[in-house]
Amino acid sequence: MADIMNIETKKKLIEANWRLEELNEVPFIIEVGPMHMATKKYYNNPDAEIEWAEDHAKKREGVYDYGFPNIKPNQGINIIAGAFGCECKPNDEADPWVECLIREENVDDVFKLKVPDPVNNPYFEQAWKHIEALQAKSKIPLRVINVPSPLVTASLIWEYTGFIEATLIFPDEVHALMEKITEATIGYIREMLKRITNLYGVSHEFWYVPKEMGIRVSDDTAALLSPNLYREFGVKYNAMIAKEFGGIVVHSCGDVSNVAEAMMEIPGLRGLDFTIPQVQNWEKVRDAVAGKTALCLRHFYWDHLDDGLTDLAEYSKKLVDFFGRKGVFIQTSTPTQEEAIVLGEKLHDMLS
Repeated sequence: MADIMNIETKKKLIEANWRLEELNEVPFIIEVGPMHMATKKYYNNPDAEIEWAEDHAKKREGVYDYGFPNIKPNQGINIIAGAFGCECKPNDEADPWVECLIREENVDDVFKLKVPDPVNNPYFEQAWKHIEALQAKSKIPLRVINVPSPLVTASLIWEYTGFIEATLIFPDEVHALMEKITEATIGYIREMLKRITNLYGVSHEFWYVPKEMGIRVSDDTAALLSPNLYREFGVKYNAMIAKEFGGIVVHSCGDVSNVAEAMMEIPGLRGLDFTIPQVQNWEKVRDAVAGKTALCLRHFYWDHLDDGLTDLAEYSKKLVDFFGRKGVFIQTSTPTQEEAIVLGEKLHDMLS
C-alpha cells in the first residue's frame, strides 16, 4: 500500500509539474461523490459549505493522491454577469440560472452598460461576505470563487445562441462588451485575492493551482467558436487577464479540438484544462498542446455512464500513454470512499 504524502510534499510535486519538470509519478486527484455546485443548499450558506468540505475530506481519508482539504466558495459562474445587472436565480440542480440583458433587438444597450465596482456592487458584496464568513468559521484554506472568462460572461449577458451569432454579425458591439467585462473581471479577481487570506490555490476546482500560475478561468464558450473567432474574442481578452496576474490557466468543457491550437497563442498561458471525454480529436489536441504547457485532463465517473466504462484507472493510463507525462495532471472521481481508495492504489501503480 502506498504511503500517503504530506501536504507540503504534494505541493512541491504539483508545482514542479506545472513547471513541466520531470516527475516519477503523474500527479492525480480523486474526488468522492457527485459534482459540487452552487445550488440553493450551498449558495451563500457558509455553514453548509464548510460541512460539505469537512465531509468530503472524511470521505477521502485513506485515498492516495495529490489532493488535500479545501473549501469551494460556491457563487456560481454567473457572478460577473450578475454584477452587470443580470438576474441570477439559485436552484436545486446547478449554478444559478441567468437572465440575459442583451438580445439582437437591443444590441445598442451594450454601450450603456457600466463596469461594476468590485467593492460595492451587490453581487460582489455578497461574495466578499461569503468569503469573510468562511474564513471566520473554518481554518480550511479557500479556493477562489469561479472566474468565468470574458467570453463566458459575455455569453451570459448576451442571449447565448444570439451571442455566438453576434461574433460574426455584430463584432464591434461584442468587442465593446468584452472590453467592459474584461475590466470588470480583472477588478473582481484583484479584489478577491486581497480578501482570501487563507488561499488554497487560484482555481475554483479541486486541483491545487499555485499562485505563480496567475489565475484559472472557465472558458466553456470556447468550444463553440472557430479558431479565428477564438483568436479574436478569446485569446485577446484572456491575454489581458494573464498580463495582469502573471499567467492564466484556461479550462473549457466541450470539444476543444478546433481551438486548442489557438489557445496556445494566449500570451502568459500556464496550462489548459479539458474535460477529455468530450474531446473528439485527441490527436489534434496532443499535437497542439502536449509537452508545451501543463495539461489537466478531467474525467469523472459520471462522464462514463453512457459508455459503460468501469475501469477509471485504465482510462487514466490510456490518457497518459497518449498525451505523455510532461506536465500532465489527471483529475477523476468515484461514487464512494471505498472505490476511491482502490482507484488511488491502482493509479499509483500505473502512473509511477
